[in-house]
Amino acid sequence: MKYLDEYRDAASVRKLAARIAGTVSRDWTLMEVCGGQTHSIVRYGIDRLLPASIELVHGPGCPVCVTPLEIIDRALAIAACPDVVFCSFGDMLRVPGSLSAGASRDLLGLKARGCDVRVVYSPLDAVRIAEHHPSKPVVFLAVGFETTAPANAMAVDLAFRRGLDNFSVLVSHVLVPPAMDAILQSPDNRVQAFLGPGHVCAVMGLQEYRPLSQRFHVPIVVTGFEPLDLMEGIWMAVRQLEEGRTDVENQYGRAVKEEGNLVARQLMDRVFETVDRKWRGVGNIAKSGFRLRDQYGAHDAERVFQVAEIEAEEPRECISGAILRGIQKPSNCPAFGKNCTPESPMGATMVSAEGACAAYYSAGRHLMQDRGPAGTEPDGHWPPDPKGAMADHVDSRSLRSEPVEGPSRENPHRSEWPSTGSGRTVTK
Repeated sequence: MKYLDEYRDAASVRKLAARIAGTVSRDWTLMEVCGGQTHSIVRYGIDRLLPASIELVHGPGCPVCVTPLEIIDRALAIAACPDVVFCSFGDMLRVPGSLSAGASRDLLGLKARGCDVRVVYSPLDAVRIAEHHPSKPVVFLAVGFETTAPANAMAVDLAFRRGLDNFSVLVSHVLVPPAMDAILQSPDNRVQAFLGPGHVCAVMGLQEYRPLSQRFHVPIVVTGFEPLDLMEGIWMAVRQLEEGRTDVENQYGRAVKEEGNLVARQLMDRVFETVDRKWRGVGNIAKSGFRLRDQYGAHDAERVFQVAEIEAEEPRECISGAILRGIQKPSNCPAFGKNCTPESPMGATMVSAEGACAAYYSAGRHLMQDRGPAGTEPDGHWPPDPKGAMADHVDSRSLRSEPVEGPSRENPHRSEWPSTGSGRTVTK
């Protein structure tokens, strides 16, 4: 991306933090929907720059985290079948299934036992494997939000047109707006505004979010993932709250358009239909997911392997469900950083690279119980290093993921206030 450093400009981020502090007059609770946003917020200490009256809670926008246990158990059952080539992205290999899944509680364990479990970088890789091995059933684990659905729809449609009857997908696609609706309807809801998911909206556009904003009277600001994106999105949301407005605003204008990606949306509509879906930690949400249309039923792994009846229950000691609903934070869990770590995760919010628990752990939040109030680092400086402690040599102009060696590279085109894209749009 061009001008990446500008979106990590520490001086500009501090100016926005000061604007927020000067704007806010009461307590507000904001939820960032996307797991990628959560990681950036925790990694760069964005939440610690905010005044104490602004609380960020973490939403259900991590695709691995919200994949229900029974889908993992069904994946394990399929992958254990003789001759099956089971393909998945790497982030799903260590997600534990239920105790009822047997000795191997994750796909990596099955791979260690000799099952043919393969990591792929695209669902089209799995289609190619099916072409090269026509005598073997090839299954791809298709999970995620609207962001990954177009590529999976393309793979299914391609296999259908090529007559690859040995290719199927285990679908667990979920949709963001119904989940936001469920959170807002919950009797213990605390969310007063949303930072909307930038990547999802790059595919789907903004139209689906207007009814939510109008019905529940909540601001929704579609936001990017860099520190300046996030701080500006927070400022825009706070400004709406303070002014009593409830609009859908687009902070991420350089990537998100009003209509989204029409070609991708048309492909999804052709291959998938909307159905009720169970979300891990949240429960069943009406019309919140995809399944293959009957035309593509021969490529539906649940039908091919008859695993739709497999059910599972969540472990009671894990509070990931409350974390995904914005009710609790990882630091509130007594197992966080102790019995539950990335090496030995109890729930999906720790095992997933996008999970809130993993974000807190990777930023050293399990070591930061006495770091001081939100809005400050212990020595009053910012930005922090990736592990939550202060870097010895951080470029004062650019938030880098590693300490900077030697002098910083000058950018002659840098402006004091870098543009966040092709303008912001407000829809009512």
